[in-house]
Amino acid sequence: MSLIKFLSSKVFLKQLGLALLAVVVLCFLMLKWLKFSTNHGEFIEVPQLQGKTLDVVQIELDDNDLQMVVQDSANYNPNYPKYSVIEQLPEAGSLVKENRKIYLTLNPSGYRKIAIPKIIRRTIRQARPTLQALGFEIGNITYIDDIGKDEVLAIRHNGKTITPGTMLAKTSKIDLVLGNGKRSSN
Repeated sequence: MSLIKFLSSKVFLKQLGLALLAVVVLCFLMLKWLKFSTNHGEFIEVPQLQGKTLDVVQIELDDNDLQMVVQDSANYNPNYPKYSVIEQLPEAGSLVKENRKIYLTLNPSGYRKIAIPKIIRRTIRQARPTLQALGFEIGNITYIDDIGKDEVLAIRHNGKTITPGTMLAKTSKIDLVLGNGKRSSN
């Protein structure tokens, strides 16, 4: 039998028709199954989580069939309570599917601690921008007799003398003791 006769035979055309019918039925069933299993057209609105504690967030997400993923903490924000959510992704009001992961960034318990730089025997002109760049605030400046005019002789925090390398929270107020350019009278 030649190839042309085979391709035009009733047996081949019948098998080809059955194969096409099977593909159409299989595609139809697959699309129905996908629509059912993916909850096509059903969305959940992401709740507003910013400013809430983890316990409250967990309850809200469980009620909405959403999952929580806590990312690393950010820089301390004094406008939010400690350990509360300061950022969420996706944003509040977004429409998502059930069991979607909501990524949360938490507010740490306070400002991170930073080491006091070596500013002893440096001028106030050098010390001030160094401290401010690290996030410290310059508090009271006092002068004592020392030949180094406007040189930092001591660093104080809350009335106690501290040394370079001491860890203090960012935004701490640091008092400086400077020389006034006069020799000490010993």
